[in-house]
Amino acid sequence: MAEKTVKIGVYGVGRGQSFAGQAAAMEGVELVALCDMRQKALKEFAARFPGVASYTEYDRFLEHDMDAVVLANYATEHAPAAIQAMQAGKHVQSESIAVKTMAEAVALVRAVEATGRIYMYAENYCYANTIQEMRRLYRAGELGEFRYGEGEYVHPISPDTKIWLSPTWDHWRNWMPATYYCTHAMSPIMYVTRTRPVKVNGFEVPYDFDDPTCTETAKRSDVAGIVLCRMDNGAYAKLLQGHLKCHLTWCRLYGNRGSVESLRHGDPGMIRVRKEPWDKKPGEPEEVIYRPEFPEFHELASRSGHGGGDFFMLYEFVKAIRTGEPPYLDVYTGLQMSVLGILAHRSALSNNQTFDVPSFRKGEELRQYEDDHLSPDPADPPEHRIPASILGEIGKSPDVRAQFEKRARELRPDWYE
Repeated sequence: MAEKTVKIGVYGVGRGQSFAGQAAAMEGVELVALCDMRQKALKEFAARFPGVASYTEYDRFLEHDMDAVVLANYATEHAPAAIQAMQAGKHVQSESIAVKTMAEAVALVRAVEATGRIYMYAENYCYANTIQEMRRLYRAGELGEFRYGEGEYVHPISPDTKIWLSPTWDHWRNWMPATYYCTHAMSPIMYVTRTRPVKVNGFEVPYDFDDPTCTETAKRSDVAGIVLCRMDNGAYAKLLQGHLKCHLTWCRLYGNRGSVESLRHGDPGMIRVRKEPWDKKPGEPEEVIYRPEFPEFHELASRSGHGGGDFFMLYEFVKAIRTGEPPYLDVYTGLQMSVLGILAHRSALSNNQTFDVPSFRKGEELRQYEDDHLSPDPADPPEHRIPASILGEIGKSPDVRAQFEKRARELRPDWYE
């Protein structure tokens, strides 16, 4: 008997274009609805999918006959949209970041538990061919027990690209602290080793008054974030993310029997595995460098975005809906990754003090944070506001703002139509 078709709607037709394309092409999945507040962008994208409904109102979108919603909307509005969707009976896959505040994290957990809906955090870097191969090696015991790891997601951009990506003054990319977008760096470490962070310290490379990407745009947060974590097995992890001047997505893991890393130079789809002479098997090389294939669906994944990650995110989400079994990237795991950035920024603001990372599985942890609305979002009430930079509030002159808004309208007229 054929499996029931899973009907999916996508909220947000910027990043959501990749999800919509995957849903439309995947066997056993039907793209049935799209939603975006920007009418012109929605109309143009929806034209690619005849017969798919389109909505500019999220409430009406959720009334559509569908099983699940993929959230690719404004990054700091994922949690409220996820809660509303689950309360409407929909399963949810949510893009980064999962939540903006600790109180949102508590509300999200309670909504998942109350509704019984599947929630999956859409972290695509777990599913790169390199990371899936690292997971295979680790499970097979080739590396021994995890002791130390590093993850980097460094993504420099030009001033014009920065304005194109964040074309309004208070767009989330312009004020989000440097540690917040940390799950691309952390998720491979957690996915491979199945450990979780329990302690965190944060550091930030401050706002650069000599960098045009900072001074000629609306950016008011710091250049880069460094996050140090103690994991629940006693291992340590170091994360780096931000806009330093070398584009790199990279992961390295040390076990007590060997190490593995993705290549820093050349083909990023290759890995390096090394064992010391006394740890390797007879005849086994001390070092090997190779390009692993995906463990399954190699051809399909190779054609999808983010190194195959976009395919596997949707595949795992649909599988969870069909089986009723939460995915690895469930609400608890997703939040353990996501709130690292929130807590690391608080650490950076408080002389790098150590913060505990909740598991979100215990009632006392939830109660501790249920009224914690601290936020760097300029739209939030003043009594809840914290600075986005370790330097405090970054002031910009009226001339800088006028030049930014002029350039934004030139680069993104669609945003203002």
